[in-house]
Amino acid sequence: MKDKIKTRILEVTGASALVEGQRLQELWSGYGSIRRFGLVGAEAESIIVKHIRLGADSGHPRGWNTSRSHERKLKSYQVESCWYQRWSQRCGAKCYVPKCYAVEAEAEEVYIVLEDLDAAGFSERRSAASAAEIKACLKWLAHFHAEFVGDAPEGLWEVGTYWHLATRPDELNALKDAALKKAARAIDERLNQAQHKTFVH
Repeated sequence: MKDKIKTRILEVTGASALVEGQRLQELWSGYGSIRRFGLVGAEAESIIVKHIRLGADSGHPRGWNTSRSHERKLKSYQVESCWYQRWSQRCGAKCYVPKCYAVEAEAEEVYIVLEDLDAAGFSERRSAASAAEIKACLKWLAHFHAEFVGDAPEGLWEVGTYWHLATRPDELNALKDAALKKAARAIDERLNQAQHKTFVH
């Protein structure tokens, strides 16, 4: 990580030092990584840094149009940055999302510095969920969607979800489920005509 970015992280977290932590995962198609860093002398004990390399493009394993795929990924990371900078603060305790400390861009790299949800008390993972846990997830979704009903998604996707067929012709052509493929355009039209629109998490 560049010294300029390290200095910025120290500034926004109030830490006196940054401790290199583990790599949590790679981003899809070689576009960067997500790492955890320890903090010395800060209120939080650790942070998450999403490092996005916008110049990368290893293509798609199915051989879809790499230029179109690359442009969509770039837009996706721009949208994510905008979400954390402009919108995420509206999510309160009922639809908790990680605090964004900073979004720093330099050349073809973007660093999104986020609260570590593990350290904030959300360290558990589930491979299966009980009825009560499913209900808790649905409550989170309901509060999230209610918060943004009727808002214009400035800086975000104008149309979210994988049902936005205008940006996914390759995926539609590759779809094996004939019935779903036949119904896809009608589903897309129905969703786009919905009266009560909101954001998708």
